[in-house]
Amino acid sequence: MGSEGLEEETVEKILNGEGLEVTEYDWTPEEPKPVTLRSNVCYIVAAVIFNAKGEVLMVQEAKKDCYGQWYLPAGRMEPGESIEEAVQREVKEEAGVDCQPVTMLQVQESGPQWIRFTFLAEITGGSLKTRAEADSESLQAQWWDREAHLPLRAWDILTLIEAGLKYHQKPWFPVCLPTDLPCEVVCQRILLVFAPSDPDNEENVWLLLCNGSADSDAETHPHLPVSLAVKKHTVTWAGRRLLQECMVPCEALHVDISGILSVQHNGRVHGKTDGLCLNTLVTVEYIEGFPGDHQSPPPLENKRYKWHKVINQRLKTKILQRIKYNSLLPLYSLR
Repeated sequence: MGSEGLEEETVEKILNGEGLEVTEYDWTPEEPKPVTLRSNVCYIVAAVIFNAKGEVLMVQEAKKDCYGQWYLPAGRMEPGESIEEAVQREVKEEAGVDCQPVTMLQVQESGPQWIRFTFLAEITGGSLKTRAEADSESLQAQWWDREAHLPLRAWDILTLIEAGLKYHQKPWFPVCLPTDLPCEVVCQRILLVFAPSDPDNEENVWLLLCNGSADSDAETHPHLPVSLAVKKHTVTWAGRRLLQECMVPCEALHVDISGILSVQHNGRVHGKTDGLCLNTLVTVEYIEGFPGDHQSPPPLENKRYKWHKVINQRLKTKILQRIKYNSLLPLYSLR
């Protein structure tokens, strides 16, 4: 264990909501293959938009299976779009207004085949679609005070609206918008932190690094580990499997995928850059009450991995503040 090798400015980039090029995968349950939007991956976008009265923008569905019911402006991304472009298009098509994304509110995933990005956004132009302008996208749009009866397509949007209200009133994580970096696959980069005892009083912070490639024992530049998502499991399942591979099994450990630091996506080249990388903050700690040395990082059983002790005080502070206040974009795995 030591401080040599890692360029700590790369960790700062992730903490600042930026990204890093994905060049290798450290846990790959299957041969990595480029994903293709609307073939083996599906991304959904949704928008939460409020007016000055605190009412939320809703659209009335035109689709046969939910005709006349109400929902947030939402829909599937199309090939060649960025995530932000997709939410702007959906809002324009369904509600008739132009919008500017403010931040992502949360990410929900059930594996590469279904990932939803919900944004808090604000109107920048246009006018609400009227019933006279009904088309195949929607019947109309209107503001909802959340008290008047409105037949909803699904109740899941209520938690999204609540998240939007909470962030609008008091943001608890920095603005988080997708960063434009191409990726061939859906993957999770893990910033795994071990910070013993009370983060307010403890100086030691350790990060898990990978020191080799998945298909070779050859040593490479130390980096934050990346796991490849697979169709039959959630994206975060792959991250947990990577951690199981590198750590000595121990019932005294608790691992928590706390949330997202940044999302990388490009999507410009259909079938080649349709992937994305979720940069997540994960914590590992000893469960209170178990005997033993709780001040040292858990032992590793895979020589490809090592612990890196963070020396830079500013970086330590940033990491500990994110953990203390849970200052992260929420990530929900739905199965």
